[in-house]
Amino acid sequence: MILKKIYTDLLLNIGFSENEIQQNWSNLEKAYSKKSRHYHNLTHLKEMIESFEMYRDRIQNPDEILFAIFYHDVVYSASKKDNELKSAEFALSILNENHLLNKQLVFDAICATQLHAYNANEDINWLIDFDLKILAKDWEDYKIYFEEIRKEYRIYPDFLYKPGRAKALKHFLEYEFIFQTDEFRGLYEEKARRNIEKEISYLERKK
Repeated sequence: MILKKIYTDLLLNIGFSENEIQQNWSNLEKAYSKKSRHYHNLTHLKEMIESFEMYRDRIQNPDEILFAIFYHDVVYSASKKDNELKSAEFALSILNENHLLNKQLVFDAICATQLHAYNANEDINWLIDFDLKILAKDWEDYKIYFEEIRKEYRIYPDFLYKPGRAKALKHFLEYEFIFQTDEFRGLYEEKARRNIEKEISYLERKK
């Protein structure tokens, strides 16, 4: 999968010039390639877009959701709690009235990746599920994922990080469902819950 080509085709389709696309891609690639990013990087984008391509025909507003995927983590700092809002604002900042996108949907979709809770808009539920699909990987791959997250939070010592991470994971288990679409619930819900429970045990054992 060539991310730049998918990005270029999308932006051409919604009214950007080739020069604008080149500059915007350069900025996007730079943001996702920072050394501090061990998980929230271009590989994460690629995996989300693979899911998007698989379910594109189920999405009512595919251009908006694809654009939201590209920008949902463009602003990311482990020490900040407003990454999603800042990413949504950044995404809208490169759009003008001539671009053929529902800007409110883009904004709402990116913001929804903060809580990953059920949304009245089904397109946004697909985006949430694409973002969380990592939770249902085989254990060895899931372990790599949570080790990458730990590296992103390396500014925090274990005595702060571990209870904070465990609390966030337990929050997922408190939801009636982790995944918001019937499709992903059927495929991934049980495995994701098992992985999360196993990671919580891992965190508490390592204290």
